[in-house]
Amino acid sequence: MSGTIKIKLVRSIICTPEKHRRVVKGLGLRKLNQVVERPDTPGFRGMVKKVPHLLELVD
Repeated sequence: MSGTIKIKLVRSIICTPEKHRRVVKGLGLRKLNQVVERPDTPGFRGMVKKVPHLLELVD
């Protein structure tokens, strides 16, 4: 794993469990279609795997 990954919020966090909301907030996402760049580490990869139905990895 090298560099960074770009993560995009593609689904709303309304009506999702509180744990899912915390994961999305922990990634730094607040708005729909917002893209953030994070280090490509196992920690961030694990957070993305917790809520794959809400996020999308951007090239």
